[in-house]
Amino acid sequence: MEITLSLASVLGAILIGAISPGPSFVLVARTAMAVSRVDGLYTAIGMGIGSVVFSSVVLLGLQALLVKIPVLYLTLKLVGGLYLIYIAVRIWRGAKEPIVIPGSVEEISRPAKKSFLLGLFTQLSNPKTAIFYGSIFAALLPMNLPLLAALVLPFLVFLVEAGWYTIVALALSSESLRAVYFRAKKYIDRLAGGVMGLLGLKLIVSVRSAQ
Repeated sequence: MEITLSLASVLGAILIGAISPGPSFVLVARTAMAVSRVDGLYTAIGMGIGSVVFSSVVLLGLQALLVKIPVLYLTLKLVGGLYLIYIAVRIWRGAKEPIVIPGSVEEISRPAKKSFLLGLFTQLSNPKTAIFYGSIFAALLPMNLPLLAALVLPFLVFLVEAGWYTIVALALSSESLRAVYFRAKKYIDRLAGGVMGLLGLKLIVSVRSAQ
């Protein structure tokens, strides 16, 4: 039960981070709007595969480190909590800012494979993704993660990341749904920022209680 709750917390935090517009969001949105819905979906899958690579590398390195230095667990939970609060503040402050999608009105033609690779390499070239995963995993996963959970987690991360960006591609390739999202952006971002901030505060309180 504890493992299930930990995995659910990790996936929830990753979903909140994905919802907040950033380079990945802009790329998928631009591709879906300027190229085609299919290309947007291929880009979303590329993003998901990139997330699997990052999450697997971070997870393996983190678990090996915690086995050697157990006291590091509480420290990483504290740092992870502070980082989540930092992300929450950025999301909240940027809630009113419009999403700028360059070239969203021009017609572009390219193979779907190129859209997939563009999504994959965009995700892999963003070091903030690795930092984010490291903070989330260190803060929310148990120190001794069972092997089965470690094997399943990257697949679940793929479902969250690719699933969200698939929704983005489908929604923003439709003019009516695009307008609805842009109108609701401020409220979506503030809800995401609030949840992220509360999660960070909860982690910091849990560290203080454990001392």
